[in-house]
Amino acid sequence: MKGTKTVDPTIIIILGATGDLAWRKLIPGIYNLYLDKWLPEKFAVVGVSKSEMSNDAYLAHVKEGVDKFSRRGKSDDATWNKFAEQITYTPGGFDDDSTYTNLESKLEEIEGKWEVKANRVFYLAVPPSYFDDIVTKIGHCKLAQDKAKSRIVIEKPFGRDLESAKKLNNLLHDMYDETQIYRLDHYLGKETVQNIFAFRFANALFEPIWNRNYIDHIQITVSEQLGVGTRGNYYETSGALRDMIQNHILQLVCLIAMEPPVSFEADEVRNKKVDVLNAIRLIKPEEVQQHAVRGQYGAGWIEGEKVAGYRTEPDVNKNSNIDTFAAVKFHVDNWRWHGVPIYVRTGKRLNETMSVISLQFRPVPHQSFPASATGNWQSNRLVLNIQPRMGIKLGFQAKRPGIEMSLSPVEMQFDYDHTYTSNSTETPEAYETLLLDIMEGDSTLFMRADQVEAAWKVVMPIIENWENNPAVNFPNYAAGTAGPEEAEALIARDGHNWFVTPPENK
Repeated sequence: MKGTKTVDPTIIIILGATGDLAWRKLIPGIYNLYLDKWLPEKFAVVGVSKSEMSNDAYLAHVKEGVDKFSRRGKSDDATWNKFAEQITYTPGGFDDDSTYTNLESKLEEIEGKWEVKANRVFYLAVPPSYFDDIVTKIGHCKLAQDKAKSRIVIEKPFGRDLESAKKLNNLLHDMYDETQIYRLDHYLGKETVQNIFAFRFANALFEPIWNRNYIDHIQITVSEQLGVGTRGNYYETSGALRDMIQNHILQLVCLIAMEPPVSFEADEVRNKKVDVLNAIRLIKPEEVQQHAVRGQYGAGWIEGEKVAGYRTEPDVNKNSNIDTFAAVKFHVDNWRWHGVPIYVRTGKRLNETMSVISLQFRPVPHQSFPASATGNWQSNRLVLNIQPRMGIKLGFQAKRPGIEMSLSPVEMQFDYDHTYTSNSTETPEAYETLLLDIMEGDSTLFMRADQVEAAWKVVMPIIENWENNPAVNFPNYAAGTAGPEEAEALIARDGHNWFVTPPENK
């Protein structure tokens, strides 16, 4: 793949350059953009972190990450060496003014050598506890004063509740223009998530039936077989509702429920997403129990292996009340979706790893076939598979071969692996897409301040209820199962059941 877009000279400054995110995702992503010729001729990567190490030691460290985590596998030494010439490492504490003074000297040195003012991308690959210091220091030192060329990138979580999200946004807006701020949720960079745009708005067939008149309900499931692993400290301050539903899953709700944008301009698309969030019915405190379910995994079995319960994981409180599973029933109160429930669920240590969106259509208004022909009848269903199998399936009824009229469900399927002959190593990963968008100044796939705050407003009634009323039955589902029984009841009360991936499509 050869890049066709034009990117101005760019310096990517990674704050937290020795961390896991930079090692696993950012440097491998930048390297793949380099291999695919998306990067400008004049580019540089400047790593900043507290760790004292030489430039050679840092290069050896990030090369190990590229060799281990790049979609292309082990790097070619000659190509890597040429790429590595553009990487420098500068140790320094994030609360130390001298770190930013040294950084400014380095940036001026690079721009002086290039004889051009470069785009400056400040990527905060650090825990949220460092956000305030770094954002403030960069602003005070005027490292990002050029609004057209300087960008600040912040990874989720954007606060841990509505109040802290507003505080972070206010701090950012004190220092930078909103056009400089890129709130990154890697989920939006996934190929199949972006394909929702194309599927909905590039095809005349589906948009006319994409509404309450034809769709009965919508389900979104994001499940993981993995537990919290070494992230116990983080998860104890978060939980499934905050970690997944407030951002990833509500972003999927926006893509599914948004109105057609007039154009693909960043603010036009984001305006439509904010409209969806503002239309989601807020759950009253007394109704939380009827609309939301929480769970926490206990010990169990995953693919024949015994795994521990959440409360015995490293860095987890033995009496923890944190949710590792959450399911919520939402309603979008607007003309298009009134009366269509949207069921979402997410959890760790579940029976399978998948991200899938299911749109269940209403049954036909009149059944003209004899009962003997419709024993296997199923309403039409559209399934958007995000991972691990990327594709789209449409289920409908067809006559089975034979003399008698007998109907059975069949599927039309679009599968990435079968449709596109390119090797999977040529499909860019989410971080590559998002990094390139940042360098180009395209904020379409990034969240705006009002969008972040609107998403927090949606989940705050649930968060407050759960914090004020500790669970009395944790753990309430065994690892390797589909989650707590209450989640089945949540959807069964409306006469539905959770969509289950057929075995052959796992």
